[in-house]
Amino acid sequence: MANIALARINSLPDVPTQEEPVFVLTSSELQDIITRAIQPLQDHIESLEATVARQDEKIAALESTQEHDVNRICLDICQDRQRLARLEKVEPQPMQKDRGDILRALLAANGGKMLAKDARQKMHLSKELFSMLIASMKDDIEIKPYHLDRRQLIIILKP
Repeated sequence: MANIALARINSLPDVPTQEEPVFVLTSSELQDIITRAIQPLQDHIESLEATVARQDEKIAALESTQEHDVNRICLDICQDRQRLARLEKVEPQPMQKDRGDILRALLAANGGKMLAKDARQKMHLSKELFSMLIASMKDDIEIKPYHLDRRQLIIILKP
């Protein structure tokens, strides 16, 4: 069987090894075909380059905006810290100093301890003003909850 297949292959007609020209083109025709084939690719490359340039501009704008935002946030943080430092250094006003002296004298007259509610009423102060007075006198007085009723506070004169 193999001999028969080999005999058939050998009996095939000879195929020419050289290719015969199918098309005949002049150099200008070939140049025109190549130009028409490349032109869409060149147009696409130009459009991609324009897109990249626009994106570069957008990135530069975003970077400058980001830099501005970071600077603004840092400035805000700095200003907040300054405000907090000013709040921590609250010194009593002249009226508060007088009221502080009155509160110290009131506490001394009552044995160094007194309910905050009673002291506020005796001094005829609003809750807000009394709270501010107590906050400004934190070095001179101590505040603790009353042992019989934790909702009430006792003001104790520090020695």
